[in-house]
Amino acid sequence: MTGNRPRFPLPLSSLASKSHRSGDISRTPLVSVATPQTATQNVVQHRHPVQSHAGMPMVSDAVRRAMVARLARQGVNDTVVLSAMGIVPRHQFVEPGLINQAYIDASLPIGYQQTISQPFIVARMIELMRGARTLNNVLEIGTGCGYQAAVLANLCQHVYSIERIKPLHELAKNNLRALRIANLRLHYGDGMLGLPQVAPFDGIILAAAGKQIPTALLQQMAIGGRLIAPVGDQQQALQLIERTGTTEWVKSVLEECHFVPLCSGII
Repeated sequence: MTGNRPRFPLPLSSLASKSHRSGDISRTPLVSVATPQTATQNVVQHRHPVQSHAGMPMVSDAVRRAMVARLARQGVNDTVVLSAMGIVPRHQFVEPGLINQAYIDASLPIGYQQTISQPFIVARMIELMRGARTLNNVLEIGTGCGYQAAVLANLCQHVYSIERIKPLHELAKNNLRALRIANLRLHYGDGMLGLPQVAPFDGIILAAAGKQIPTALLQQMAIGGRLIAPVGDQQQALQLIERTGTTEWVKSVLEECHFVPLCSGII
């Protein structure tokens, strides 16, 4: 007798139904992050195949370990985050022609005017959102190619990821299928609305920059939860939002960055 095997990654439908005040502002050095333009420049800059130490190919475990060591040197201190970054094969989430550039510290194009962010900014934002806590429910806005969702699934109990661009939603599903991640669910929809049906969230991470944090996402944070997002238009900075009470949130403005814009609706 054979049963129905789950198809990975799991869709959201696989589940059973179920006033701001500012904190201290700190400044750290400028970090250049993913935009379609800079991603294209990265491809040109690193157009020749890159080899790791001892001539190992870019898809080897040794190259991934070297990436993790570089992240630690760059200031990522959370060993849980570093471990997750070392587990996920980033080369499986980039275009075939860019596999030799998968582990460089740069954003790369994934199509539809979107990018996979550089490894440092992925690790940095997850570290800030985690805050050395054990995370149960986490929401990602902007699945993209699925890489960051896979990293999150290695350090959170439950991960929900929303993508508004249908071809990218399908791309992420294809990229993630072989990994068979049971605690990750993908949803095609408007990320600015969040997922109230599975809220509250201990952590929320946005992979696109809006002029402000959508109110719906703030309301879906658990008390004690953290949200990390790029905010701004021409000038952007990472913002860390912590929910301290039913009607209280604390905001910290961190380093400058540059992300693709956060948009509403689906396409």
